[in-house]
Amino acid sequence: MIRLSLIFSLLLPGLAIAQDRTPSHCIALADATPGMAYVTKASLPEVAAENVYLHYIAHASFLIRSHQGLNMVTDFTGFTGTLPLIPDVVTMNHAHDSHWTAFPDPAIPHALQGWGDFGEGVKHHLDLGEVLVRNVSTDIRSDFTGIEPNGNSIFVFEMAGLCIGHLGHLHHAPDPAQYAALGRLDVVMAPVDGGYTLDQPTMIAVLKRLKSSIVIPMHWFSDFALDDFLEGMRDDFSIVHVDGPSLTVSLDRLPSRPTIMVLRPSYLNVTR
Repeated sequence: MIRLSLIFSLLLPGLAIAQDRTPSHCIALADATPGMAYVTKASLPEVAAENVYLHYIAHASFLIRSHQGLNMVTDFTGFTGTLPLIPDVVTMNHAHDSHWTAFPDPAIPHALQGWGDFGEGVKHHLDLGEVLVRNVSTDIRSDFTGIEPNGNSIFVFEMAGLCIGHLGHLHHAPDPAQYAALGRLDVVMAPVDGGYTLDQPTMIAVLKRLKSSIVIPMHWFSDFALDDFLEGMRDDFSIVHVDGPSLTVSLDRLPSRPTIMVLRPSYLNVTR
């Protein structure tokens, strides 16, 4: 196990307790709070209370696992590896077929598309007690009309007091209303390819505005693109290269300085 520990004090604002979920501070104006992050080996582990386990599967797909064993997969393509897994929730975006499947396993209880009828977007507010999953619609480029309004979703997972955001196939900087709807993201998965999604200067500006405690780069196709992104973020963010695909985060152990955690993707495979 690789463990990175940066221990700092935490002062949490008084919040009313939800049914089964520690309230997040997504919709808040407070600055980031200091703390610590743990990094673990790839697996489907038991997750301690008030912790969230993240595993970078591939491309833009992540496993997000809760204390009570809820498994959620972002930008789900239908394949997560050889390890048998029926997620409780999958989210999908349809800019490219590497971000969704038309045939999710019918055993998956909640398959959430990030788009609706053309131009209309979609609204999700899925409350599973321990986890709340919601979305903020953004536009994408379209082969047919130039732009498909509201064709992408930024999905937000509120759990263990954290706001975890997945930017999907983001094609433009959010507008003020979209930033407000997102709220304060503690952890964000961001596409940093620099072309298929946002150009890198715009993506860097978006992430510096979000000021998330942890940024996890995704959707990079070479170390060259990744290195260019890291160089552009180095002045305002610490950079940690994780020797593996996974980490566990908690609200009281977030890094005191905004930090990029570079994970190396790995499918969820049966180990022998």
